[in-house]
Order: sequence, then C-alpha cells, then structure tokens
Amino acid sequence: MKLTNKRKTLALAVAMAAATQIPTVAAQDDSFALEEVVVTARRRVENLQDVPMAVTAISGDALTLRGAGDISELAQSIPSLTLEPSRATNSTLTAFIRGVGQQDPLAGFEQGVALYLDDVYLARPQGAMLDIYDVERIEVLRGPQGTLYGRNAVGGAIKYVTRRLGDEPEVRLKGAYGSYDQVDLVATASMPVGDMFRLGGTVASFTRDGYGDNKTTGDDNYNKDLFAYRLSAEFLPSDDWLVRLAYDKSDDDSNAVAGYRPFPGAVSGAPVLGDVHDTLAGATDAPSTAGINGNNEVEAEGWMLSVDWNLSDTMTLRSITADREDYTESVIDFDSLEVMDFDAQVIYDNEQFSQEFQLQYSGDKLTAVLGAYYLDATASNDFDVVLGQLHPLGITAYTGGTVDTEAWSVFADLTYFVTDKVSVTLGGRYTDDTRTADVYRESYLGIMSPFFGNDGAIGLGPSSDYEAEETFTNFSPRINLSYLLNDDMTLYAGFSQGWKAGGFDPRGANLVTPKVEEGFDEETLDSYEIGVKSTWLDGRAITNVALFYSEYSDMQIPGSIGIDTDGDGNNDDFVGTVTNAGEAEISGIELEGNILFTPNFSGQVALSFLDTDFKEYIVAGVDISDQRKIQNTPEEMAYIGLTYNMDVGSGDLMLNASWSYKGDIQQFEAAAPIMDQDAYDIVNASIVWTSGNEQWLIGVHGKNLTDEEVKTAGYCFGSGGCPSQLGLEDNTTVFYGAPLTVTATVEFRL
Repeated sequence: MKLTNKRKTLALAVAMAAATQIPTVAAQDDSFALEEVVVTARRRVENLQDVPMAVTAISGDALTLRGAGDISELAQSIPSLTLEPSRATNSTLTAFIRGVGQQDPLAGFEQGVALYLDDVYLARPQGAMLDIYDVERIEVLRGPQGTLYGRNAVGGAIKYVTRRLGDEPEVRLKGAYGSYDQVDLVATASMPVGDMFRLGGTVASFTRDGYGDNKTTGDDNYNKDLFAYRLSAEFLPSDDWLVRLAYDKSDDDSNAVAGYRPFPGAVSGAPVLGDVHDTLAGATDAPSTAGINGNNEVEAEGWMLSVDWNLSDTMTLRSITADREDYTESVIDFDSLEVMDFDAQVIYDNEQFSQEFQLQYSGDKLTAVLGAYYLDATASNDFDVVLGQLHPLGITAYTGGTVDTEAWSVFADLTYFVTDKVSVTLGGRYTDDTRTADVYRESYLGIMSPFFGNDGAIGLGPSSDYEAEETFTNFSPRINLSYLLNDDMTLYAGFSQGWKAGGFDPRGANLVTPKVEEGFDEETLDSYEIGVKSTWLDGRAITNVALFYSEYSDMQIPGSIGIDTDGDGNNDDFVGTVTNAGEAEISGIELEGNILFTPNFSGQVALSFLDTDFKEYIVAGVDISDQRKIQNTPEEMAYIGLTYNMDVGSGDLMLNASWSYKGDIQQFEAAAPIMDQDAYDIVNASIVWTSGNEQWLIGVHGKNLTDEEVKTAGYCFGSGGCPSQLGLEDNTTVFYGAPLTVTATVEFRL
C-alpha cells in the first residue's frame, strides 16, 4: 500500500507514542486491543508486525514505568541480547547480540553491534552506555544489518531515538531518590518559536554512592557521578522540509571501578573480602602514593544536523551530518590490592565525522532506500602498565597507538510487492574501509613512563615502532521474502550478511612478532532466518517467532598474554594477540509475545535458545575449537512481565512485576570458572501512580529483589584458568552488577 510522506510523518508520531513492551490499550466500543507499534528499522516508517525481521521496540514511557536507568537494562527483556558496562568505567559499553560482539575497548578493535544515537553511528564504546532520559523509543534489530546499517552491524543494531519537539510548550521535571543515596534530577523543556521554529533542551544529573567500599583509599566503589545535557532545535519552513539540529554532552566523574579478588594476595597475603562490591585497590586513589593518577573521567559530546526534504508525495531526500568526540582518563587496578603489583593508567581519545545521504521512495508496488555513507574517525589510546614488584625500581610497559579510519559505502534496499500478499526485498552495500595505524611500545625501569610524567624512567628499548595501512573492501547482500498469510499473520524468510573490516592491534609488538604489522583480517557473518509474526484474539495478543542459523568466519578475538623477556621465570611484559578464529556456527530460536488478558491486565514474554559452536579455532597451527566457547552469550534466556492497572482516586495505579533468567555465561572464549557466571534470575517490581490529567507520575521501583550477585566482566592474569600470569599476586579480578536497590521517583509534566 502506498504511504505518502505526509502520512509517514503522522505514522512516526504514532510510533513515538506506541512503541512499548508494556502493552497499551486501544479501546473500540466494548472491545480492546493492543496499540500498533511503528518502527523505522528499515529506514522507513512501518508497523512492527509488517517488518520481516527480528526487531524489538520499547518506548521511553515504558522505560519510565519500569524505572530503567541505562540501556543495559534492555538485556533483561530482549532475546539474545547482552549489554554490560566494560569493567573499570560506568560509561563504556560491551554489547553482544546472538553471540556477536566485542568486549575490548582498545583503539584498533571495533564493536560487533552497531549503536545509533538519532541515526548517528557511535564508532567507539567509550561513553556509549547511554542513560535513559529524553528518549522516545529504543529499537533493537537482531541479526546482521549489513545493508541498511552497514558499519559493524554484524550481530545487529541498537537505535536510541530521542524525543521530537512538540508544537506546544512542554515541561517535564523528574526526580529520584533511592538506595545508596541515589539522587537523579532531569529537567526537560521545549517550546515553539513562531510557526516554523521549535527549541528544546534537557539537563540531567545522576549521582549515587558506591555499592561497595574501597578499603584502602576510603572511596566509594561502583558509585556514579554523571552530568549530561542535550539541546535541540527544529526548523519547519513548510510541510516538505524538516531541519533538526542537536547537541549533547555527558561528563562522568564517577570513581574508577575496581574489581573483587577471589584469591588472597600471593605475596602480600591480602585477604579475600566478604562483599563482592568491596575492593582493596590502591591505584584508584587520586593521586595514588605509587605515582598513578587515580582520576576517572569520561567525556563525550557531539552534534548532529539532519535535513529531510519531501521531493514529492513518494520521494524524500535525507541528509545526516554528525561530529562526535570522547575522552576517557582512567586507572585499571588489575591486582585490586594496595600494593602496586599490576596496575595501569589509561587514556582513550576518539573523534569521528560522518555524513550520510538517503533517498527514500514509497510507491504503490515498490519501496526503496538508496544511500551513501562516509566516516572519518581517529581512535587513540595511551597507557602505562606497571608491574611494581618485579624490579626494585618497578617495570612499566608503555603503549601508544592511533588508528585512523576513512571509510565510504553505497547501499540500496528495495522491496517489491509482487502481489498484495507477497513482497521480495533485495539489498546490498559496498564498503571501502582504510585503516592506518601508528604504534609505539617501550618498557621502562621505574613507576610510570616519561609519557605519563616520569622523566627519570630508564628506557629499555622499543618493542614496537611501526606505521601500517590496509584497505578492506566488501559487498554485503540481503534478500528477503515476505508472505502475508492473512490480515493477522506474516511469514518471512531471508538471508543477510554482516561484515567488519580488519585492523591493527596497538598492543602488538612488531619487533618481537613482525607479523603484527600485517594486522588482523576482516570477519563475516552469513545469517539465514525464517520467522512468523502473528496477531491473535482480535488484536489482544501478538507473538513473534524467529529461527536463525549463522556461519561466522574469521571472528576477531583480541587478547593479551604475559611474556618473560629476561628468563627469570616471571612475566615482565605482555603482548597483544589477535586470533581470527576460523569458523563458528550459531543457531537459535527467539520468541516475543504481548497479551491483554483484560483491558487492565497484560503480560509480556520473551525467550531465546541459542546453540553456539566453534568449528575451527586455530592457535599456533593447532585446532582447539573443542576447548573454546562463544563469550558473553547465554544459551537460554527467558523473561516474563505482568502489568495490572487500576483506577485509584483521581488517577491510575500501575503494578508491574518481572522475572528474567539467563543461562551460564562464559566471560572469555577459554573457560575460567572463577570468573564465569552461572545461570541466574533477576526479579524486579514497580508501582507507579499517574494522575488523571497525566501531569504527575509517582513511583517506587525495586530491582534485583533477590539480591543476586552477577558477574559482568573481569581480568584473568592469575590462577583459575587464566591463559597466562602477570604480576606476582595471583591477579584475577571480577566485576559485579548492581545489588538489590529501591528507588522512589516523582515526575511532573506540563
């Protein structure tokens, strides 16, 4: 059916109100039904049930009713999704979808799940753990999105869509107080200026004491101290034009997160602490007595300019221009001890500029998106790794690396309606990606190197000093067949490919292993998917089921191993290792469902069952695939949510409870039982009262009510299955998720 651009604009407004996992009611006389959910997963406005792919959409209002804090909470209710903070900071994101992702935040390695902020691709994981504020909806696209989203959307894509400005003045004020002295304040305002302009902005502050204590420094551990704001302006000179300018910035001054040691200190004899959120880490002091600057800061900012021009009732030209940068300064205390056995000072500095053009067409029989994309990005890192007990002066290994990326691509995605019931989609993207690396590594006698202020450190000669460049090209195709069995059921089958360019490992030592200069290879994922999207009970229930099979080739797996340069039996340096694992197969089934039992009582369910298997994993010429497993990917996931609404006085009271389950999770490809997470459950509950005029929302939200201790990440350089040892203290460190918390919220809307 033909959908004009003016109707697209109206449909998008409906999407912003309707996309939800807490079902809303569309009343028709005495009947009731679920609201339609509209998404832009295929770069055009569509009903979610008509999109022939696995997509989940959650509205900002639904996230508010849950009391969601940041995007990591999406993983509790969405199949095959893992989202976690990356070890020592709150703001760096580790993302996996269907077993595909990347947890190393170092320059040179790119993510396997593409994250978009208002259609702008975020190239680096630093600052990407987005807090939930001023959000219209979030869409999660599972499976490779190589055609429409392209860059690094190997496992899928996550779209964080902020709220559009309204044509009436609006004010929203929200406050929260909770466990560990959590205090959140968010203020949003927007207003029209004449008939053609709209202005708006949001200011947010998120603070919280630590879940645990640093027993050495006296500081909080796992605290939060983040300030952010977003400004936007819209210009609508006519019905055919929309110009949107937005700027956002966040500043995270939380303490560096230090991990929990499951073993006593091998030399110091430091004890194992009783609380998994406590630590003995001395390097996080600011400044520490050992010479490391213990400050932790993550700054991220960027602007975006989008222009939509309706050339006709069937054709729209869109331009998206963006510039972003982020800077992280932090400390990693690998030993989590007062002594300086194995610690690091790290700096990440990233910049990116992108430009995208899209030509969208919507006719009676054909819909199409044609586009071109350009990215110019620089990712830099500097870090000193200090092994303080291996020499009377200490040993410091400095690494400095910059990886420049210049990439362009062209793409097309066309859907042709063969009949009213049958449509065929063909798509493809050609990408040219050039990586240029500049790497320098050298070890020093002394605590810290000259690059971090110790001019008296004694250089031992470089282990890596090179510049290299490589260009990677790829064509990623997509084909999909969709059949409308009846008005309530759509069947589909498709093939899509994801691709990620190769690159260079800044931790590699080319003077030790010259092949480092050649870099690591590209990776590809071929995925086959069939699915059914169904509506039942006169619109009161929906079920979406997807079955997929993926072949993963040359998976990029970075790591580090200790090396003994002087033959004394102790590793006094380390070297990066990147494995292009030969072959892996990932298959699974996913189910999502919403149902309205009555106009006031609803339920939600999500399930995923995955089978992941390395078929080939070559290390030093030997296939060890039987000893490896896909990381950060539970084989089973389940979610059940129940929501009940009742009239109370002059308002509505919503009661929501949810249970989520995840199976065993292995943190790395090689098993490390002391770090790996056993299957676990999370139980949450919320009570929210909304006034009759919908101006006031007052809620109480309980999370992790059974107080589960959940391992989210770690470092493995000691015993317990680690590939190699660094330092003398048996250095294995584990990070944990949030404990039981209760938060009260108040929101005023005008």
